[in-house]
Amino acid sequence: MQQSIDELIKGRRSIKKFQEKSVALEEIIDLLEVAKWAPNHKMTEPWRFLLYSGEGKEKYIEAFKATQGTGEEAAEKAAKKAAYFRSIPIHLVVIMPEDPRQKTWDEDYGAVSAFIQNFQLAAWARGIGMIWRTNDWIYNPVFREKVGVQPGEKIVGTLMIGYAEHVPEAKPRTSIREKLEIISE
Repeated sequence: MQQSIDELIKGRRSIKKFQEKSVALEEIIDLLEVAKWAPNHKMTEPWRFLLYSGEGKEKYIEAFKATQGTGEEAAEKAAKKAAYFRSIPIHLVVIMPEDPRQKTWDEDYGAVSAFIQNFQLAAWARGIGMIWRTNDWIYNPVFREKVGVQPGEKIVGTLMIGYAEHVPEAKPRTSIREKLEIISE
């Protein structure tokens, strides 16, 4: 039975633990095709993607490790995180152009964020989970260069994608009435 859009939005969770089961790349491409229907001003489609799966994940992992500093403690911490990254079926880096005009930059960022939400919801409807990350290393020039982000581009986030090993409980949300000011006169 298909969920209503309300149920889908309320039921989606950020997934941090994934099954070893791989996700078909064609399914990811199909989900990206669905997500591209996000609103974007003047139909600029301001998104670009780098997808890492299988052995290709090592390039992503090596780029991450190159940002983690030197020393035994840093190496241990990076090795632990790298093992976790290897356990995730797919890593998707979502990129947008950084337009120098603030209005265009804001519109593009909004469009890419809407794209990511569409992608998350469409995937969740098919039983595929993910987490949208904006960790500090995505801003590191070493990581950016190693994964192929061009000058003048911004990483909006990295999406870690797969079938959920664990689905967390919902966290409480503040009533919208506490955040809403109604001006009617």
